[in-house]
Amino acid sequence: MSRIAARFATLETEGRRALIPYLQACDPDFETSLTLLKGMPEAGADLIEIGVPFSDPSADGPTIQAAALRGLAAGSTMGRVLEMVRRFREGDTETPIVLMGYLNPIDSYGVARFCSDAASAGVDGLIIVDLPPEEADLVASDAAANGLDIIRLVAPNTPDARMGKVLSGASGFVYYVSITGITGTRTASEPELAAAIPRIRAVSDLPVAIGFGISTPEQAALAARTGNGAVVASALIKTLAGTLRDGRATAETVPSVLAQLRALAAAVRA
Repeated sequence: MSRIAARFATLETEGRRALIPYLQACDPDFETSLTLLKGMPEAGADLIEIGVPFSDPSADGPTIQAAALRGLAAGSTMGRVLEMVRRFREGDTETPIVLMGYLNPIDSYGVARFCSDAASAGVDGLIIVDLPPEEADLVASDAAANGLDIIRLVAPNTPDARMGKVLSGASGFVYYVSITGITGTRTASEPELAAAIPRIRAVSDLPVAIGFGISTPEQAALAARTGNGAVVASALIKTLAGTLRDGRATAETVPSVLAQLRALAAAVRA
């Protein structure tokens, strides 16, 4: 059983849902993002998404785009991202880690080499936002050979007829993009979520994590009780960005983000 499947099984046994925070690797620098990563499980993270900085993050809104540019300016490379995961695994062998990003950096690194190195570093799953199922064979066999879950995304405008195709071969969990458009722009309503999740359940028994547009503890709690977990990204990045001075971390950066994460975790667990 993968770490992701094991974590969702444990949460189900405990009768609770997952909080999945996001951070952009090397934003605003390697050591600060590593310190945040190491602090997230104690602050309430059940799984963690690490964004791989990319110069053309087309699915992301301005907040995460700016974070990606800060990460790149700080020297982020795929090798540095994997080194961050390796350093995290020195003290945590249980919290699932998912890399979220785009195909180009993986292709540039070399797909087979990437999947092998990612698994060796301690990565558990991949969300490749611009890889449609029709082209999934570019990554699928190497990912499977290295025990990496391929997490697929579905959206409000995914037709029922296509839902099964998109989720065929998916593993880990389903990422429900709860709004159409880019990250951090608006929030789905409770009726919208209530109508969407049964469509996914009809074709997949994987856990469903709801993301895009979740920024407050109340919204995270709603997403968690509607699905199996809530993904929070832009809200945490905004908090981080608000603590920076001339683009650099301050003494408030890590404590501010982790305090926000604790508030989100308390709402989800309640």
